[in-house]
Amino acid sequence: MNRFVYTANPSRIVFGPDSIDQLPAEIERLGARRALVLCTPGQRDQAQAIADRLPGRIALIFDEAVMHVPVETARKARALASELKADCALAIGGGSTIGLGKAIALEAGLPIIAVPTTYAGSEVTPIYGITEAGLKKTGRDPRVLPRVVVYDPKLTLSLPMDLTVTSAINAMAHAAEGLYAHDGNPVISLMAEEGIRACAASLQPLRDNPRDLPARSLALYGAWLCGTVLGAVSMGLHHKLCHTLGGTFDLPHAQVHTVVLPHALRYNADAAPEAMARIAKALGVADAPTGIFELARTHGAPVSLRAIGMPADGLEQAAELAAANQYPNPRPLERVALRALLDHALEGAPPTP
Repeated sequence: MNRFVYTANPSRIVFGPDSIDQLPAEIERLGARRALVLCTPGQRDQAQAIADRLPGRIALIFDEAVMHVPVETARKARALASELKADCALAIGGGSTIGLGKAIALEAGLPIIAVPTTYAGSEVTPIYGITEAGLKKTGRDPRVLPRVVVYDPKLTLSLPMDLTVTSAINAMAHAAEGLYAHDGNPVISLMAEEGIRACAASLQPLRDNPRDLPARSLALYGAWLCGTVLGAVSMGLHHKLCHTLGGTFDLPHAQVHTVVLPHALRYNADAAPEAMARIAKALGVADAPTGIFELARTHGAPVSLRAIGMPADGLEQAAELAAANQYPNPRPLERVALRALLDHALEGAPPTP
């Protein structure tokens, strides 16, 4: 076995149906008294219902979280937190909301309690992203890692099936790249393979019955594992390319991950055969890129960038941005090859070798 270093991120995980009942005790453990509740406009009612469980402990509900965390929204939320003397952020939702909590924590140092309602995985990572002037900048900082994560699968029962599928495949992307990360290790590889298996296995039962609580629990368990992988090792081409597409062209986060993943895996396949074999095993298929593509198509997820709003005349810019800064990836970043990847993804072509 090769030598490796494994650093566990120190989050407290509270998992299971009705775990939301533990929220008052978890806030008490942090010694918090005035929580700034964060959510998207569409999740205001859900956030209000949770806030109602915390009488006297809510400073305000800020319902302006949006994709890719625009710097203007982050600044507004930080100013509110300071003005209201909030002593923690309670982020209820998916990656957009939890990302906003991280943007506050990055400068204000507020502890975050995350209550995920999707399978984004951001809640267990020290990774943040803020978009300014059309460019999404990401980084790692221990200050942004949520202190407590409350995983209650009942809160995901109403997640629409289209978002369920894309959110689960977004989670699987974290694990897939973790399997070929240059700083990976055997512990993370075990989590990655199990995370992919759990997320993929949840989709058919949820397609049959979107309110299948055991299947929702399986998906959330898989998302936790996949997010833990994301937070522990470096990501490669797939994540860098998705951040470029999402931040520059304002494409929906989970959907762009769903479309790009099979093509990014095909790009790296020959350079990372062991990772591809483990992904294929987790999916129960012969070929990892094709397996991801068919999983998305079978369950009605978008498989083309064009279908989610990517302009064809933006592909050259995207390829140039993706190739501009080299970073660890199994295969070197080549602009011409990246452009070919994007051409295939634009039209939803299968990820052929």
